[in-house]
Amino acid sequence: MIKSVGFQQSKTDYSLFTRHNNSSFTTFLIYVDAILLTGNDLIEIQRVKDCLLQQFRINDLGDLKYFLGIEFSRSKASIYMSQRKYVLDILQDTGLTGARPEKFPMEQYLKLTPDDEELLKDPVKYMRLVGRLIYLTVTRSDITFLV
Repeated sequence: MIKSVGFQQSKTDYSLFTRHNNSSFTTFLIYVDAILLTGNDLIEIQRVKDCLLQQFRINDLGDLKYFLGIEFSRSKASIYMSQRKYVLDILQDTGLTGARPEKFPMEQYLKLTPDDEELLKDPVKYMRLVGRLIYLTVTRSDITFLV
């Protein structure tokens, strides 16, 4: 349906669709049951919403404030992205809400050997934390190496 009204599907992210008409640009991102629709032409955006309403039952939640764990705010010059709430949830789930920041937040010069005892008591908990930290790199690219 999206392609039939002129949107092109991204080859790198299959949930992202874009459409260019002269100076108008509209983009459409779908994630499960959430849709993010934006562009530089409000009339064109309304046309897309009307088209969607003919096909599906949708709710327009207004201006973007929160999407997939990322908070958005805007000024006249910029749009800011933050995962503050997401980080606070991670800290609370791991019991680290009172922890202090470290200049180098991992043990330095650690050498692991096959003779080491069991390293992880609950590997599933560790894998979940790593997955959450990987998603955190969306707004915190500075932690990519550590993660």
